[in-house]
Amino acid sequence: MERSPPQQVTRLLARIESGDAAAADDLVPLVYDDLRELARKMYFGNPAGRTLNPTALVHEAFVRLVGSDFSGRRHFLGAAVVAMRRLLTDHARAKRTDKRGGARHHVTLVDRIDDGPDRADEVDLVALDDALHKLATLHERQARVVELRFLAGLSVAETAEALEISERTAKADWQMAKAWLSRELGDA
Repeated sequence: MERSPPQQVTRLLARIESGDAAAADDLVPLVYDDLRELARKMYFGNPAGRTLNPTALVHEAFVRLVGSDFSGRRHFLGAAVVAMRRLLTDHARAKRTDKRGGARHHVTLVDRIDDGPDRADEVDLVALDDALHKLATLHERQARVVELRFLAGLSVAETAEALEISERTAKADWQMAKAWLSRELGDA
């Protein structure tokens, strides 16, 4: 996913932090494709009734991110994953309450580690978000691994690089987090 030039993005983020509003305009073309790819992976298809599409998700996330303090491209994209997750969850919560308590919206959780045929389980996005919050209180890095592997669709190697850990640790954290989430979500 390494498309935007890291040094240039880092310089622009520093300019934004120092109050240079024009730097945000320069940043958009450098990170837009990366953000769009993250949004596409996080969007989970197009469930009926969902009005927030990947483009809207990118725009909303960018608005939330601009002006925040980032140490570089990786930190910015990691924050984008969190912002998009929150936006999708907020959207799902709002939809749930729209009609007399609202219906639950399910997303497909694809097991991206196991070889062989894809295994898809239905997971409620709001329940997943609640479970990730709980996991973060127990093991923050495992929660970040889930965000990057499942929500952003990064490989084990990309996740390890983003979190500055070994691939072995990233894979172990992913396995542990999946087992914990399976129990927490009732293996639905």
